[in-house]
Amino acid sequence: MAASSASGEFDLIARIRARAATRADVVLGIGDDAAVLAVPPGMQLVVTADTLNVGVHFFDDVAPADLGWKALAVNLSDLAAMGARPAWCTLSLSLPQAEAGWIDGFLDGFLELAAQHGIALVGGDTTRGPLSVSITAMGHVEAGHALRRDGARVGDEVWVTGTPGDAGAALQSLLSGAAVERALRARLDRPTPRVEAGRGLLGLATACVDVSDGLLADLGHLCARSGVGAQVQLDQLLVSRALSRFKPQVRWAWQAGGGDDYELCFTAAPQRADEVRAALDFAGVPGARIGHIVAGQGVRALDPSGVPWLAPRAGYDHFG
Repeated sequence: MAASSASGEFDLIARIRARAATRADVVLGIGDDAAVLAVPPGMQLVVTADTLNVGVHFFDDVAPADLGWKALAVNLSDLAAMGARPAWCTLSLSLPQAEAGWIDGFLDGFLELAAQHGIALVGGDTTRGPLSVSITAMGHVEAGHALRRDGARVGDEVWVTGTPGDAGAALQSLLSGAAVERALRARLDRPTPRVEAGRGLLGLATACVDVSDGLLADLGHLCARSGVGAQVQLDQLLVSRALSRFKPQVRWAWQAGGGDDYELCFTAAPQRADEVRAALDFAGVPGARIGHIVAGQGVRALDPSGVPWLAPRAGYDHFG
């Protein structure tokens, strides 16, 4: 990891290095000016980066282990949306002060998820400042086979994994001071990146995006890149037991625009539906067909009677 003059920084770096796992394709990892990595033959490198800031992406009282998990999860979700297999990551931390106990807790969550996906921490940076976590995650995918946003075609079906809306419901409850059901809070604090589902969709999905800002917003990004529109049926979305306790009109707002779900929204030709279902089943991930791609622009949501439904908001926009 790169160095600065912050007091206690080198102790923190040593603490991180001592716990970080490695891989055979890490030629040189933590401790030098940069990492040296070996990309397997016939594979292409997939790179993504995300930053989480206190007061914007997480509350200041978040458990360090939950923050460590989520910071990595949001990056793994991006790799999943490309159909990539995670390989390496870097970690940059801005900390108000150097606290070994906080770092240990953060690493508990971060490295637990890293171990599940075989991703190695190979470098990064530490500095003094407001609490912020930045991760760059790297993976590889078979050359020419990465899932992209620009392949959706008119007539394709629209699918989404999991139960969108759980994280949005938890966040809204927290902001309003209401009690939050444990299952919903877990979906907000420790999202599950759909890496295996993304791998299984290679060769099946025509386009894919991860749902981080809200289903309608992220599907809209996919449609814009593909030059098409989409129609979504709200009653086709899978609903968790915890979310089912809310009235449809209430939960639709979270399902359609809540964000923070880190599910995969993707398109596939209708004749591949059985193969898509089999791929999701093999990955152990629930999924549902929720609509189809149409000519035109934008995303239109319909209620169970087929009437257009206007979302209170389409999704999250940092500068909106």
